[in-house]
Amino acid sequence: MGRTTITLEDDLLRRLKAEARRTGRSFKDVVNTTVRQGLAGESAAKPAPFSMHGARDLGGYPGLDYDNIAKLIEFAEGPGHR
Repeated sequence: MGRTTITLEDDLLRRLKAEARRTGRSFKDVVNTTVRQGLAGESAAKPAPFSMHGARDLGGYPGLDYDNIAKLIEFAEGPGHR
């Protein structure tokens, strides 16, 4: 194992330190892993799977077809909406 001194730009240093704190890993481990991934052509930051959670159930009107825009407008504005 070799030792070297490198100068990191401020934004990279902040991101690496934040990753070390977030994962509970050492700064050295985060730097080594990130450099390995970069050299291997892999993405250093893998996005979390997308998920969406509603704050509450908005409900709906039974029998109302939410795929039929004309019916929704008629329901909201009445039959004489034109």
